[in-house]
Amino acid sequence: QVQLVESGGGLVQAGGSLRLSCAASGRTGSTYAMAWFRQAPGKERQFVAAISESTGSTYYLDSVKGRFIISRDNAKNTVYLQMASLKPEDTAVYYCASRTGEVRTTRNEYDNWGQGTQVTVSS
Repeated sequence: QVQLVESGGGLVQAGGSLRLSCAASGRTGSTYAMAWFRQAPGKERQFVAAISESTGSTYYLDSVKGRFIISRDNAKNTVYLQMASLKPEDTAVYYCASRTGEVRTTRNEYDNWGQGTQVTVSS
């Protein structure tokens, strides 16, 4: 089973930047899609971004396009989420997730989850 550990969350002022990291271990030889989701208090867990291992293609929630960048370092088994121009509405717990095969954007399609890291954006 793949284990995922997120880091890099914190408190930042609106307009600031943060970089989240997700280190994966326990991989098999399968191809994995990696994604970031987020969950604000009282709301459903929401897809934010994903990246394909086989093609490198990336996918984003419309509201983060142009502000967030997902990337991966396959040699380090790590995926990153670079977040810029942060807004108070980006405040949430951010979760890393993985699945074998290609990218999906729905929560139920992902098998492995990290513990989450809090991102708080103050106005």
